[in-house]
Amino acid sequence: MKPVCIGMIGSGYAAYLHGNGYEKVCGVPIRLKSICDIVESKAREVQARYGYEQACTDFEELLEDSEINVIDIVTPPFLHVDIIKKALKAGKHVICEKPLTGYFGRPGDVAPIGKTVSKRVMYDTVMEQMAELREVINRSDKKFFYAENFVYATPVQRAVEIIQGKKNKILFMKGETSLKGSSSPVAGEWNRTGGGTLTRCGTHPLTGILYLKNVEAQARGEKITIKSVLADTGVATACLSEHEHRHIQARPNDVEDFGNVTITFSDGTKAVVISTDTVLGGTKDYIEVYCNDAVMMCNITPSDLMNTYLLDEDGVEDLALSEMLPSKLGWNKAAVSSEMIRGYMGELQDFMEAVVYDREPISGFELACQNQQVLYAAYLSSEEGRRIDF
Repeated sequence: MKPVCIGMIGSGYAAYLHGNGYEKVCGVPIRLKSICDIVESKAREVQARYGYEQACTDFEELLEDSEINVIDIVTPPFLHVDIIKKALKAGKHVICEKPLTGYFGRPGDVAPIGKTVSKRVMYDTVMEQMAELREVINRSDKKFFYAENFVYATPVQRAVEIIQGKKNKILFMKGETSLKGSSSPVAGEWNRTGGGTLTRCGTHPLTGILYLKNVEAQARGEKITIKSVLADTGVATACLSEHEHRHIQARPNDVEDFGNVTITFSDGTKAVVISTDTVLGGTKDYIEVYCNDAVMMCNITPSDLMNTYLLDEDGVEDLALSEMLPSKLGWNKAAVSSEMIRGYMGELQDFMEAVVYDREPISGFELACQNQQVLYAAYLSSEEGRRIDF
């Protein structure tokens, strides 16, 4: 079996998440050939950690490399669409980290765009982008993979098996990704992130919920679509003094740090997605599934697989026990096999097998497109104070 040859663009946090996932892929030979970043030193760090054969600063080198057949995009989202189009036209399969895209401004927009550009303009622009991308993907004979780890998180995949076996009717779902804010210096800027906590974090449970509803529809032989979206967003941390703000990393300029979205499906059932940058105590990730004959609580982080109690951090200074906690002292719900439970291994296993065996991935363009439509409909709903009907 010829190895799948990988070229990765971007060397930030997601490069390590994908790198940890690639290390666990089995049954499919892979070759980590090139890592690219405009900051060469960062690319060299990823190269040294995961054994990429070479590092570079110009992604055109990856597109021109005939040995590379998969481009893995882990750049900031405002760069995604351009790289996707170029990679597909260069004859490469594409893996794209979430979110797929967003509205990042156009010539003539008055800064800061999150406060001056209407969400209707943003929604329409993103939908146009989706239509253009669909045409590019359809014209290509290469595959598009949407790297949303919640789809592949082990609790979610177990829920999939139950739904497929029992053919449950899902009546209500609730999902959340909340934390104390982002360490990224551009997380508060709409022109770099395409939104706030909903785009950065809420996209995870949202995509997982949409995926589970699609699984239900397929298992039951039904067609279930999205009927409407109703949302509320805001900046909850605006009331804090500088001293009171010291434990919260969220520094929104023109984005939200709180979002709540209610989705109504065509069968009348509901889902709620919550995301906020106001939660201390580590990252909170889950999806709850309430059916006519079952309940499934998909706890992703934190989990109770391992609880630790440490009096000091001697010898474990560099060991990541949990995400978004300031200290390892005292009681802690330690992460165990995080790349597996959170889905990074599963998504890359699926993508590599899809390349080798020429099949479609579990998470592809249509799921990514559905996610983008709901996200920007949520922003439109919040701005206009009304339900958005599809």
